Amino acid sequence: MAIRNIIQLGDPTLRKKSFDVVDFGEKTHQLLDDMRDTLIKANGAGLAAPQVGVLRRIFIVLVDGKYYECINPTIISQSGSQTGEEGCLSVRGKFGTVKRPYKVVVKAFDRYNKPFTVEAEGFLARAFCHENDHLDGVIYVDKATDIQED
Repeated sequence: MAIRNIIQLGDPTLRKKSFDVVDFGEKTHQLLDDMRDTLIKANGAGLAAPQVGVLRRIFIVLVDGKYYECINPTIISQSGSQTGEEGCLSVRGKFGTVKRPYKVVVKAFDRYNKPFTVEAEGFLARAFCHENDHLDGVIYVDKATDIQED
């Protein structure tokens, strides 16, 4: 396992659409392990593969001690609304206010290509939406109002 470099806003990789994962083998497992180590070291809530320079539809979320690995995720439903502050490991030193759904249902695959569905509310739903946006080249600053320096 290794700590990967988190690329920053301005790197063109962050603006590209990621490709579906088709190989669930050792390379994908290594990426997930490295992403987890990187996320923990950075003290973040989520990390998407494009943030470490890999254009694959993978993100991880670590909220309230619960860890999620999502491969080829799809938000299949959303409801409600919440507005709150967001930051990003790829946009250091800034935060902004973003409106997101209060509840989402996400369908994804785990590292062994087994499908699963997760229902998320509140901050967890926000984290899933934020990371899922990265897979389409969207960064929270594209949706944020009132962007401020830390």
